[in-house]
Amino acid sequence: MSKTVNIRRLLIANRGEIACRIIDTAQKMGLHTIAVYSEADRRARHVRLADEAIFIGAADAASSYLNQDTLLRAMRDSRADALHPGYGFLSENPVFADAVRNAGFIFVGPPAKAIRAMGLKDQAKRLMADAGVPVVPGYDGADQDPNTLAENAKEIGYPVLIKARAGGGGKGMRKVDSPDAFAALLDSAVREAVSAFGDGHVIIEKYISSPRHIEVQLLSDRHGTHLHLFERDCSVQRRHQKVIEEAPAPHMPDEVRTAMTRAAVTAAKAIDYEGAGTVEFIADGSGTLTPDGFWFMEMNTRLQVEHAVTERVTGLDLVALQLRVAAGEPLLLKQSDIQLNGHAVEARIYAEDPANDFLPSPGQIDELMFPESEGLRTDTGVDSGDEVSGYYDPMVAKMVATGTDRQEALQQLAGGLGRTCLIGMTSNLSFLSRLCQHDAIKDGQMTTSFVDQNLEYLTDQSLPPDAVLAATGMSQLQADTALPGWRHWGAGNLPVLLEAKAGLIRLDLQIQSADDITLKIEGRSVSYAVLRCTVHKLTSWQLDGPNGQVTVYTFTKGQTIWASDGADTWVFHLAHRIKQDTEEQSDGIIRAQMSATVSQINAQDGDKVTAGDRLIVLEAMKMEQPVLAPADGQIEKIAVNKGESVSTGQILCRFVQQNEDLA
Repeated sequence: MSKTVNIRRLLIANRGEIACRIIDTAQKMGLHTIAVYSEADRRARHVRLADEAIFIGAADAASSYLNQDTLLRAMRDSRADALHPGYGFLSENPVFADAVRNAGFIFVGPPAKAIRAMGLKDQAKRLMADAGVPVVPGYDGADQDPNTLAENAKEIGYPVLIKARAGGGGKGMRKVDSPDAFAALLDSAVREAVSAFGDGHVIIEKYISSPRHIEVQLLSDRHGTHLHLFERDCSVQRRHQKVIEEAPAPHMPDEVRTAMTRAAVTAAKAIDYEGAGTVEFIADGSGTLTPDGFWFMEMNTRLQVEHAVTERVTGLDLVALQLRVAAGEPLLLKQSDIQLNGHAVEARIYAEDPANDFLPSPGQIDELMFPESEGLRTDTGVDSGDEVSGYYDPMVAKMVATGTDRQEALQQLAGGLGRTCLIGMTSNLSFLSRLCQHDAIKDGQMTTSFVDQNLEYLTDQSLPPDAVLAATGMSQLQADTALPGWRHWGAGNLPVLLEAKAGLIRLDLQIQSADDITLKIEGRSVSYAVLRCTVHKLTSWQLDGPNGQVTVYTFTKGQTIWASDGADTWVFHLAHRIKQDTEEQSDGIIRAQMSATVSQINAQDGDKVTAGDRLIVLEAMKMEQPVLAPADGQIEKIAVNKGESVSTGQILCRFVQQNEDLA
């Protein structure tokens, strides 16, 4: 790649995965890259990769990555020519875009006028409707009185969707099924929107009962060229945030693709767009997609998290094209030059607990290894030994798989996820693996409610397969004895006690010889022949048992064991004794389920409460988690204060359940 004419030194005003992604392309183009970092990111991966790095403030985003004055000073001090905002933080802030340009620098993004036009969902909807782009029926008026909003919701017809007009990422968004629930959910949405975006203004939309989320990638220059790079399907979501994205969208009729991409280009022309952007549509997924069955939701005037799937099917580097457009170069592409080639699917790997309402689980990564394959691309912002900070989004990586068709891409992705080693924190790896292998996903029959409807299966924590347990047990013997050396033991018994998400697992291995073992667990015995054991950093066990041959990978580090059968992953801890938890929530102790800040306290010492009453609200990464009364009873003691930072497991409240004395 050659340099752009006007950009030689590029400052990346972001962190994590996207900063690393931008640095990679910029360095390939011969640009000098400048990272910025907060106190929490002193040793972060993007700092290590960049040609130079500048400290910009305290760990909280407001003091660093959202501090416009500090970032502008970093631009001047580093003699940067241009600033790339990535996504999130200040990427869609028109005031910042203007400030960068007014200071004499290049802002890698659209004009501030275009950002403003699309920045508020109510204004954007009116603008798109005027341009002839179909929009979802709803209320986007200035009157924000709760009674007015409730009346409009009733007129629209339940269910409705409350949406913050600013920002994105599912923040400030609530589905409401009935009038009785409207007031409480409105209050929660407004509070979250104020926290995330500083704007509590909301709009009300008709909720599409079987919605598919389909978006169109756009690319425009300042010379009047507006191109689309086809569509992506982002329907698999949790908390209104995308989990799996793919291109092209499954079961997309040609006439619908033509209508949708035409509508997206119309949107770009309506606001004189420049650079990379995405128009997001909601489509009726109750049956076959139709040209009149999709509606404009919003436009993201920046690079999307999921841009990599478009890059994989078009062969284009969107970051490189962004930089060239920002430098004033014309796009040397015609619409006919852009062709779809194969299929790509992306999964977002997060430090979060899907079985616990997807609560973030920040912390240090003890070990992180991604499989290498020609059909896999992994973009990450962390390495082994790094920390996923509680101050920012808990993304660990994005894994993108490609194939000649959708089934091959999904198979590649499932295999990649099933061989990813992540030790040190709870992650959504197993959840993602099950998603990729679900029949409905394979058939392309998913909507934005798919995860909620299948959550029990997707977060099941039952026992791992017997072959995995057998190999996990053998890894303990392997830690002390090389495989050929087993023979001198003769027949023996190896007891192993493991801690897993399913609880404590006691297993016994009867070792007859180096290649003949029997797993005993829960009253049953399963015999295996060890066909091969390859000892590397990851030990590969090939076993022959009741269900045929299976290869299991194990990795032992201290008291932690990672195991994979190529389709799913498990992390075990060696248990030397059964833990006795003397203070469970059922005994009157309510604990924090994640590291967070106490944003609200809704009860006082001595209050009598009803099951489900909101006692405390925690906030982490701009996401609220209400702490509810587990039963009817009385508050004995609120153990925290508003604004206090709490860690996972910390006591929040002592609670006395209602009994005859309280009745």
